[in-house]
Amino acid sequence: MKTPLIVMLASLPLAGCISFGAKPPPSLLTLQAQSAPSVGQTQDSGPGKSITIQVPSSPQELATARVPVQENATSIAYVKDAQWAEPPTRLFARLMADTLTARAGRIVLSSRDSIGDPGARLGGELRQFGMDATRRDAAVVFDATLQRDGQTTIEKRRFEARVPVGKIDNESVGPALNQAANQVAQQVADWVGR
Repeated sequence: MKTPLIVMLASLPLAGCISFGAKPPPSLLTLQAQSAPSVGQTQDSGPGKSITIQVPSSPQELATARVPVQENATSIAYVKDAQWAEPPTRLFARLMADTLTARAGRIVLSSRDSIGDPGARLGGELRQFGMDATRRDAAVVFDATLQRDGQTTIEKRRFEARVPVGKIDNESVGPALNQAANQVAQQVADWVGR
């Protein structure tokens, strides 16, 4: 009986030293749509007005909560203490959904809602969503694919936005990437809405 008690008492000071994972940053980054649907607004999914947005695919460097920095053509680092609240592809898809609803008058359906009639379908690849150290800017590049309602063909188009930053740090990357993501989402909404 004395041995287990001694071992337990000796291990108590170590309990405060054990850490499971990295220390979280002081705050997490997210995206906010500049064009969003109005609260209480009723929408009708009449012919040609609905769209299903798929979460875009992305390269491995974006499959993390960290914010990538393209240092040169072959090297990527991450911004210290900058971390997304959820994967950037999901944040970007949600931002596009709000923007398409507000700017193009489209009703954005979830994958579950779209089983019977998906309307148009928007997908693609989020190619860049981070900082470019050589150009000192936030870069968002999205290769969109669109299958319009009732069509069998697929349209593809690249959208890009860059927002200059004075310094690449955890305080400047969020607002710059939010601005660039909104510019791309507005370009996509204008393309889908035509």
